[in-house]
Amino acid sequence: MSNTALITGASSGIGAEFARYHARKGGDVVLTARSEGKLKALAAEIEAAHGIKAHVIAVDLGAPDGAAELIQQVTALGVPIDVLINNAGFGGQGRHIDRKIAEELGMIDLNVKALVALSHHFGRDMAKRAQGRILNVGSSAGFMPGPLQAVYFATKSFVQSFSQALDHELRPQGVTVTVLAPGYVKTGFADRADLHGTNLVKGGGKSPASVAKYGYDAMSRGALVAVNEKPIDFMINWLIPLLPRRMVLKMIERMQRK
Repeated sequence: MSNTALITGASSGIGAEFARYHARKGGDVVLTARSEGKLKALAAEIEAAHGIKAHVIAVDLGAPDGAAELIQQVTALGVPIDVLINNAGFGGQGRHIDRKIAEELGMIDLNVKALVALSHHFGRDMAKRAQGRILNVGSSAGFMPGPLQAVYFATKSFVQSFSQALDHELRPQGVTVTVLAPGYVKTGFADRADLHGTNLVKGGGKSPASVAKYGYDAMSRGALVAVNEKPIDFMINWLIPLLPRRMVLKMIERMQRK
């Protein structure tokens, strides 16, 4: 039986750790991101270490035709995708009206539109075969509004809502969907999002390897929502829903402010 995982944003951070963990379990991978050089280096590493097959597809999923191009190239490989890990995404610090609109819309294109397109195509294939797993990398940010990262928090809110609904639709056909909702993770995310100097980053974060393992194991169990830190799980499920909304907005703003 095949066990091939398609992993987006696989060139570094959590995505690369997903690839290493899946390969360690004996599964083949299709790695995709913009950086072909990093993908090829990772593919060579895990093929040598675990004797699996690693395919590399360099594509910009944030481009208007990025998801369609990836789907076309995966189809050309002739490899069925048993596990889809939608990991690619980025954020950006600052007031919405002060940020470049192209960056904000590009965030929606990658964090939301590409994820939906891939979930639709590969989820449908999985449902036809009556088996498959999808892991969407969301964020604890998806459970609250995010002043100074308004669009990023909103995209992750979409991901957690969409993922849960999709799981409910597909589970009767043997396909599960899990949303991973970590807190801050020590990756290149803070560089891209311009978050250095904020309280969110000052507090430190979990390692990409630990977050990837937590999310992958939750996906393997068929969990619906996976929050890797108990204090965050308590906060988003039991504390924030009970607090006045203006208080929550001010609290999140302080975390994002430099």
